Amino acid sequence: MNRIIIAMLLFFSCALNAQEKNETKGESMDAILLVAFGTSDPEAKKAFVNIEKLTRAKFPGHEVRWAYTSEMIRKKLAKKGEILLSPDEALVKLKEDGFKNVYAQSLHIIPGEEFHQVVMVASKFKKDFEKLTLSPPLLNSMDDVRKSVRIMLAKVPAVRKKEDAVLFMGHGSGKHPSDMIYVATAYAVEKSDGNAFLATVDGNPSLDEVLARLKERKIKKAYLLPFMSVAGDHAKNDMAGDEPDSWKSMLAKNGIESIAVMKGMAEYDEIVDIWLEHLLNTINPKPEYRKTKQ
Repeated sequence: MNRIIIAMLLFFSCALNAQEKNETKGESMDAILLVAFGTSDPEAKKAFVNIEKLTRAKFPGHEVRWAYTSEMIRKKLAKKGEILLSPDEALVKLKEDGFKNVYAQSLHIIPGEEFHQVVMVASKFKKDFEKLTLSPPLLNSMDDVRKSVRIMLAKVPAVRKKEDAVLFMGHGSGKHPSDMIYVATAYAVEKSDGNAFLATVDGNPSLDEVLARLKERKIKKAYLLPFMSVAGDHAKNDMAGDEPDSWKSMLAKNGIESIAVMKGMAEYDEIVDIWLEHLLNTINPKPEYRKTKQ
């Protein structure tokens, strides 16, 4: 008799464990997929650590995973033994793990080429989930632009004097229509602070355009800040590097001293909150947000 009871208890224990495994595989959980261009710089990666920390705090009970859109960065990390999935691979894995609802959040700055590639990937997997959504990148409206500019100007070192310039480095997307968002952002920057500017590495406005403005105003010192999620290779080399064509060197050639602030936008909680607000409005749309989506 005792053997029968013990056997029954073992049976029900195994059944409960199986059920718990199924639940942790996604039957009672939703997943958030954070999609970024990526970085191979260990120091810059702390920006992504901050995003994940804030995401987990704001959305407890959700599985949080990552995908990198840059194949080059994924290959570079793979050589070091660090495996990062592409958006396609991440969605396949989420499906295999049994998740029903997946909320992807773009961590790009603008809805440019990289973002639209993710849109196409997500459309392929729609049928594989009960719900699969993709939330917009950082700058999705003029409100986002103004808010981001206000936050970033507040991050300029307090020792800056009124006559000193501020120059933000954006990536740019010269061949994509969304490049105009950088132009709008540059306008918002200068409107907020007459000696603050934004230029891009690969788009508009260009550094040459901004340099002409700095020379007109006889600027002698400028603070350089990345208008990018991480302070990675672009910030370290193109912005603050010692190469002749870096922004630091180009400013020096024109008699302008520069001070670089090596901190990516995603290291600031207030900036991350904008991305997470987009995600929240996708998961639990506000009434006014629902109207704009109809």
